[in-house]
Amino acid sequence: MERIYVIPLRKVKNVPRTIRSPKAVRLVKEFIKKHMKAEEINIDSSVNEKLWERGIKKPPSKIKVKATEEDGIVAVTLAE
Repeated sequence: MERIYVIPLRKVKNVPRTIRSPKAVRLVKEFIKKHMKAEEINIDSSVNEKLWERGIKKPPSKIKVKATEEDGIVAVTLAE
């Protein structure tokens, strides 16, 4: 199963500046866990680099990802 999601990261703006990018990574995992109904989630390094692109204080407000499920494991990659 393969799905493309646009994940809103607006909630990141309500946390202290020094933990915004780590919080964005957690929000991506929570979003995928909720929508794909999976326990094990692997985030690709391209998604991580996109979230950390502008540093710890300024993650993007939304991100477009592709989630692919195989054998109960969801792989999250950057959608182009």
